[in-house]
Amino acid sequence: MVQHVATVAFVGVEARPVDVQVQVAPGLPAFNLVGLADKAVSEARDRVRAALIASGLALPARRITINLAPADLPKEGSHYDLPIALGLMAAIGAIPSDALAGFTVVGELGLDGSLAPVAGVLPAAVAANALGHGLICPKACGAEAAWASPDMEILAPASLIQLANHLRGTQVLSRPEPKMQAPAESTLDLSDIRGQESAKRALEIAAAGGHNLLFIGPPGAGKSMLAARLPTILPPLTPPELLEVSMIASVAGAIEGGALTAQRPFRHPHHSASMAAMVGGGLRARPGEVSLAHLGVLFLDEFAEFQPQVLDSLRQPIEAGEAVIARANHRITYPARFQLVAAMNPCRCGRAYDPGFTCRRGPNLRCAADYQARLSGPLLDRIDLHIEVPAVSAADLVLPPPSEGSREVAARVASAREIQRARFAALGRDDLRLNAEAQSSLIEQIAAPDSAGLKLLRDAADAMRLSARGYHRVLKVARTIADLDGAERIGRPHLAEALAYRALNDRMAAAA
Repeated sequence: MVQHVATVAFVGVEARPVDVQVQVAPGLPAFNLVGLADKAVSEARDRVRAALIASGLALPARRITINLAPADLPKEGSHYDLPIALGLMAAIGAIPSDALAGFTVVGELGLDGSLAPVAGVLPAAVAANALGHGLICPKACGAEAAWASPDMEILAPASLIQLANHLRGTQVLSRPEPKMQAPAESTLDLSDIRGQESAKRALEIAAAGGHNLLFIGPPGAGKSMLAARLPTILPPLTPPELLEVSMIASVAGAIEGGALTAQRPFRHPHHSASMAAMVGGGLRARPGEVSLAHLGVLFLDEFAEFQPQVLDSLRQPIEAGEAVIARANHRITYPARFQLVAAMNPCRCGRAYDPGFTCRRGPNLRCAADYQARLSGPLLDRIDLHIEVPAVSAADLVLPPPSEGSREVAARVASAREIQRARFAALGRDDLRLNAEAQSSLIEQIAAPDSAGLKLLRDAADAMRLSARGYHRVLKVARTIADLDGAERIGRPHLAEALAYRALNDRMAAAA
């Protein structure tokens, strides 16, 4: 007789059903595991054997065969331990043979029979709920699984013995409750920054519309300080967004204690990051920084110091909102709709824009252009706002802190985002949230300028040699500026400010 236990295999953030088939048959003692399993799954036989012995059970001296079906789907990870162990227990009569019907099972076993947390419990719970199943998972993951549905049955034992007692009816396990992380108390505030009013304005526009932003300025000007305070003016995740972000974090094993967080992701990898670390990949095709920053911010400090190939790998995720990892035997897609914020020095020494400074490498503008040539034109074309951040003078530092801080700016950002959400909903586009996400045809509809603004845009497009992408991104930024002002129609001042944020890119392209 073959015992069946349901579990899942992860393909990106999707959990695909896997049938664990357990057969205990007469023959020479053996423990065979088949079904395209990786090393972690193959080692499950030793963990399962030790956990069963620690729980007071011994495997019979018979031929044991475990098949993970479908056999052509790669199986990775340690979450197959628990379904294999439960299948064996049902096969030898330690638990009722029908006790696992209607359950999807995930969990890693310790040698003492304890259950260790595993990655991907939230996608597994969502997939189980879609099938009408309950979920069995480790206790540490119970709160995470409870977010899938308030009605599905969830068993979250701490050990194999607890679970066996519950299935035999000698112990009752209570359903875990969903858990949220308490909001972290941040000591950062925009009022900490003295001067840099134009940079703070650009940061507000970027936050309101989800636009990509590039700070260029000398060392110590406050570029990193500005970027670090961007999370303080972003609104928390909505419930649908919370689920999207948490699914990726769950697959990556980044959810601690089963508690989700409503704070938007803020990822800031080091400039030595590889392409696989940035866009995802590796042996098991894990999500990269662009996916971990989904619906949040990806901050790249020392932008020009990243490998050019790594930076160019961002172009497709920025445009498509997803990261596609293609391998010879499989293809995985992760969501990657992030907001790029980058900071860099104007040249290698960082003083090209200092008044009165002459670079020994040649003319300042030429030196800066050579350094910034590490950034490709197509990548820069995808960045909506380019802002120069000058050095802060001593006179600015001794001034009292500004009266307006993150709280006031965050209120304006939230109001502008609500205007965008309502506009897209009225157009039947509930899949869009921000102006930066709108397609070209839609942005021409919602961001049509008045006659004076249209004339300015035509003249500037010719003078600045704007590409079609750059033209539409100017419209998106102007639409966001108008939303911050509460204006229904885009006017000449809105377009003039949006065009000003691309002037620095045009100047550097001309110098190169």
